[in-house]
Amino acid sequence: MSAASTVSTTTYLELSQEGAGAHKFYEVTVEGLVVTVRYGRIGAAGQTQTSTFATLAKAQAAAAKKVGEKVRKGYAPAVPGQRAPRSVTRRQVTSAPSTARAVAPVLWRFRTGSSAFGIHVDDEQCWVGNQAGDVFTLDHDGAVLARFSLPDGVKCLVADDFWIYAGCDDGRVYDLSSKLPFAAYDIAADVDIFWLDIHEGLLNVADRDGRLTVIDHEDEHQWARRSQGEHAWMVRADDRAVYHGHHRGVTAYAPDGGGELWHTPTRGGVLFGWQEEDAVYAGTAHRAVQRLSKATGAIEATYACDSAVYSCATSPGGRFVFAGDASSSVYCFDQDGTRLWKLGTGGGSALSMQYRDGRLYLVTTDGSLVCVDASEAAISAAQQGTVPAPRDVKLAAALPTYAPATAATAVTTVTHAPAGSVVVECVQDTGGRLRVHVVSGGYDTSWNVQFPRAIRQPGARYVVDALHAAAGGFYRVRGDIRRLG
Repeated sequence: MSAASTVSTTTYLELSQEGAGAHKFYEVTVEGLVVTVRYGRIGAAGQTQTSTFATLAKAQAAAAKKVGEKVRKGYAPAVPGQRAPRSVTRRQVTSAPSTARAVAPVLWRFRTGSSAFGIHVDDEQCWVGNQAGDVFTLDHDGAVLARFSLPDGVKCLVADDFWIYAGCDDGRVYDLSSKLPFAAYDIAADVDIFWLDIHEGLLNVADRDGRLTVIDHEDEHQWARRSQGEHAWMVRADDRAVYHGHHRGVTAYAPDGGGELWHTPTRGGVLFGWQEEDAVYAGTAHRAVQRLSKATGAIEATYACDSAVYSCATSPGGRFVFAGDASSSVYCFDQDGTRLWKLGTGGGSALSMQYRDGRLYLVTTDGSLVCVDASEAAISAAQQGTVPAPRDVKLAAALPTYAPATAATAVTTVTHAPAGSVVVECVQDTGGRLRVHVVSGGYDTSWNVQFPRAIRQPGARYVVDALHAAAGGFYRVRGDIRRLG
């Protein structure tokens, strides 16, 4: 054994500020030629990055540089475990009984076992995420297909084309697009995520303090702004702007961070947001959904409810506008603001919702994913008191369950790349960061690949089912990841 391989030193630092300031740690370990950096929220396992150097002296110099940078930013030596972690903000919601005279025509209901905020519905399946860290996928008839077990509570689910992401209370955003979920983005440890949106690989984060943070596909900070209000429960993004909703209204920012485009006060603090091509919709604490022009911020319509609005959605093009309030009711409006109907959910207030193909999908305060038949005939019958008996969905005895990879050993090793697959390689750049580039022909080898950080090792090669080019000039993985050994 070489002398270099026997050398091991660890430096542990913390930065803890008063109030809602930073509360994070940074740990650097030198073991022979390998430097391992671990960082994150105090009390959490954190994120890990590993680099290998040619000599012990270079490894020690790199470690000293990293420690020095953090000390200059206010970090100080500490003892792990002595400082308690801060609690993560849980959305405080109340749910009163509905005042509606009739109940919505619920087709099926799936109880996730914990309060749920995250929902996404696409052509193939429905996704629901809860505060226990569970994400379940179901088909449109309510059969449970799979379960993802994430390390912390799920704040929201967002989609960017094919890719599905879960924003969690551990400060990470997990890609759930394949059987091996992985942390695609690691948000700053002092950011308490409230809501997320992803547009062409750019992650937009709204947080408790009213900040908007934009991070690129390589998990690198692009820009940030602090809006006029706190408790930012809304963020939506498109090519023209990022729309940030908080307790003082909605603020639109240029996509490149160039500045504020407009700010519009809303009727009460914003508790939820939705977007269509030319408008954003803000559900507010003062019993309304308001439609704002994306171009000017002008309020174009107001949809009046009878209680604080926890969630909203539209049918394609904004033809119909739906809202869920704090009194276990769900509403439908015409686009001009005319209320068409109000019905009880039959099981708590809707914290998030999505309309698709004549059905309205809700996640409620009791942790249920509810499928409502929103067709004209079903609603008309419900208003007259005739509704189907809701079917309670049960978990299958042998439900496939997937958890994030935490080390290289969690990935299956293959001896050769199957036909049609793509080979990628981990490469250390001049700044010491591990990037992933494509080895297989037919791709731009200068582009980076969005890839799990937890399993990156210098020089390692991996096989993926497919790569898809994203508008930001990078590749996304589609399908399984296997190590080529």
